[in-house]
Amino acid sequence: MFEGKVALVTGAGGGIGRATALLFAAKGAKVVVNDLGGSVIGEGSSTGPAEETARMIRDAGGEAVISTDSVSEWTSAQHIVGAALDHFGRIDIVVNNAGNVRWGPFWEMEIEEYRSIVSTHVDGSFFVSRAAAPHFKAQNGGVFVHTTSTSGLMGHFNQVPYCTAKAAILGLSKAIALDMKPYGVRSNCMAPFAQTRMVQGQVRGPAHQAILDKLTPEQPARVTVALASDAAKDVTGQAFIVRGNEIFLAGQGYPVKSVHRDHGWTPEEITAHAFPAMAAGFTPSDGFAAYFTWDVI
Repeated sequence: MFEGKVALVTGAGGGIGRATALLFAAKGAKVVVNDLGGSVIGEGSSTGPAEETARMIRDAGGEAVISTDSVSEWTSAQHIVGAALDHFGRIDIVVNNAGNVRWGPFWEMEIEEYRSIVSTHVDGSFFVSRAAAPHFKAQNGGVFVHTTSTSGLMGHFNQVPYCTAKAAILGLSKAIALDMKPYGVRSNCMAPFAQTRMVQGQVRGPAHQAILDKLTPEQPARVTVALASDAAKDVTGQAFIVRGNEIFLAGQGYPVKSVHRDHGWTPEEITAHAFPAMAAGFTPSDGFAAYFTWDVI
């Protein structure tokens, strides 16, 4: 499926990133395993997680090299892409999966906590994509898959910085798809539900844990790998939610209703007529938990 191709997966030291890297390798790709080895809130570093994933790939007969550079710095992002070029001579696929999370009420969030989330998710996705883009353009082909989140698409409680960053990734992916379409480059988003260290400490009891147990990292990894394949050559600029064995195509903010008056609108007319006319199309403001109300399939 990916023989002769090189896939770069950031945040591949565990969870969805590791499952994605392993699957790429199993399907024939050479893999750059990037992971800073930090904590779930983005602190510290270690070569251990990346080395473990690479070892698993090699033990299964695949080829892998590690990178422990941070995605959140321009120069280190260049080094991450450079690892693919230096070791394998090319780069074909970039999976922007590296992330961190901090939970807490918006009004208590410190600026340093906000910046940590945004720099990892938004800056990281941009920097790594930007580093790979000239190579994709020159070879007239390449694929980006960005890990966003239902928190970014639909909102979630106690995650304002994380929701902000993940929503930005959706816009980043869409714009990359438009900019690079003439060069045969595709860009899509995958929003996973999965039991990873991101949800550690947030389990609400045995029933919630039973749901999480059904959400393995391998499920979203399969969608990411499918999006990167040549068989998905006509899929670009899209966002997919993966929840267990369910795959959803996510909407992306296009107009859903409109009203007009030839003479224009006063504020009073807008509140009396325009808003009520469009109310049936309003986006819910309850977060994704209010939508996904059925058992995981």
